[in-house]
Amino acid sequence: MTRRRDDRPASALTLLAIDTSAAACAACVYDVAAGREIAREVRDIGKGHAEHLLGVIETALARAGMDFQALDRIVVGIGPGSFTGIRVGVSAARGLALALKIPAVGVASLEAIATEASALAGGPPVLAALDAGRGGIHAAIYDAAGSVLAAPWLSTPDEAAREAARHGAVLAGSAAATVAAEADGGLAIVATAALADIATYARLGAGRAVGQKPAPLYLRGADAKPQAGFVLLRKDA
Repeated sequence: MTRRRDDRPASALTLLAIDTSAAACAACVYDVAAGREIAREVRDIGKGHAEHLLGVIETALARAGMDFQALDRIVVGIGPGSFTGIRVGVSAARGLALALKIPAVGVASLEAIATEASALAGGPPVLAALDAGRGGIHAAIYDAAGSVLAAPWLSTPDEAAREAARHGAVLAGSAAATVAAEADGGLAIVATAALADIATYARLGAGRAVGQKPAPLYLRGADAKPQAGFVLLRKDA
């Protein structure tokens, strides 16, 4: 298949969207001009994204009747979410973009969740909240147009509830109920899914400006730390 020109209009793009920021390993091929998904492959694997991702991508492309050379852009979920999963997805997206000489763009998981919830809520801002472990919440607030009202931050449930109330926001995401509990029922929950559909990433990535390479969105450091109790002292020479 012939390589497409880099100067084609955005409306003519064919995208590959991938997301490995949560339990799913997902890919879809998306036709921007038609505004529709062509094919997808989604596997709920929990862990092991590195072992599954290439097969997931190849399956989606095969179902679309395409190969890698048909792609004009890569879209990748950058988190927050699974530290290892995000790293796998972003590394794959950047590697494919480099090999194919096409751009890659990132989409935050909180933005994708808020976008889906906004379509259901019909107007108010959305606070997207994901469980960050250790009592923390990954949170961000977006208005109905997708503009950022509060950029992604590592929050506590009570702080997230206060910010949601201050912006008049409804709640979405896996930690929505946790946040709502801090407001004594004063905040409405629109959706409780832990991840957005892969086609939502594709739609958002289609309108993203090409520029800086996608990078993982980590709101806290990795959980893995050196085990100090097993450090051996050096012997003098």
